[in-house]
Amino acid sequence: MSRALASDPRAPLAATEPGTALLPLGALRPAVELSVVVPLFNEEESLRPLYVELAAALDERFRWEVIFVDDGSTDGSHRVLSALHTEADNVRVVRLRRNFGKAAALAAGFEQVRGDIVATIDADLQDDPAEIPNLIEKLNDGFDLVSGWKTRRKDGLARRLASKLYNRTTGWVTGVHLHDMNCGLKVYRAEVVAQLRLYGELHRYTPVLAHHRGFLVAERPVNHRPRQHGRSRYGLERFLRGFFDLLTVSFMGRYRNRPLHLFGGLGLATGFCGILILAYLTAIKIGGAGIGERPLLLLGALLVVVGIQFLSLGLVGEMITNNRAEQDRNGVPNSVREILD
Repeated sequence: MSRALASDPRAPLAATEPGTALLPLGALRPAVELSVVVPLFNEEESLRPLYVELAAALDERFRWEVIFVDDGSTDGSHRVLSALHTEADNVRVVRLRRNFGKAAALAAGFEQVRGDIVATIDADLQDDPAEIPNLIEKLNDGFDLVSGWKTRRKDGLARRLASKLYNRTTGWVTGVHLHDMNCGLKVYRAEVVAQLRLYGELHRYTPVLAHHRGFLVAERPVNHRPRQHGRSRYGLERFLRGFFDLLTVSFMGRYRNRPLHLFGGLGLATGFCGILILAYLTAIKIGGAGIGERPLLLLGALLVVVGIQFLSLGLVGEMITNNRAEQDRNGVPNSVREILD
């Protein structure tokens, strides 16, 4: 295990000989102001230039660390990262057992951050590390998350068009309107990443997840550069997966704490349609017409049953939500921004 992964600033100090004074923790390791999380997969040629650019942009302004998360690379990426870790005391490396995806890599990196501010940047050198201080400047205007906006995107036409469609659709569905939701260059306050639960393709929607938790989200234009090494892994499959995760984010944001509002509404609408159909059939039955062979009879009964099931599902969801709220009440409240006592 590498030195960076083995050490933990929260672990107790090792025992010493009697009478030996312990230095304060801050004297052993300077406090970290900024943690930069870099998820990567097969980016061997880009890693050392990226670190050089990060150092040039951050050394004079912040006490910073960089956490490279190797998402199961099969090239020489881990060898390069091991060398960087040996050469620089602010390089930490997290190596995943296999390729789990960018969301899992970010989540693993977020668990390791020590700074009050967290930045994320892709390892392909298309995002400019020199923009990180500018995003932090915007963060200090009172925001909790600032996303980069690639105003002059150096990608192919098909990808630019798909990105515009994606961003407009996401804004319409979620109510969070950003020009570049999926930009890998973002800065967060540490309390934001502590509350993000990333899986699947949810890394695309961190501004939406933060917004639904009450954090203030903004964006700022950033420089974007052509890819120098490797190849893009963007494709139709990722686009479709992102669409399904958009539905997940929208549902969790709007109905996570009130599932009965969704399932109850569907149940009432469905059940009401079924009752209308059965009332109509009852009326014509009283008039002497036969209804036993009518498909409407089966449809009406089915709609009533489905409506009851939707209502039951909503009530079960409310019970689960209430149980979670009772548990959270005994912990640290995570929705309070400030208390003036």
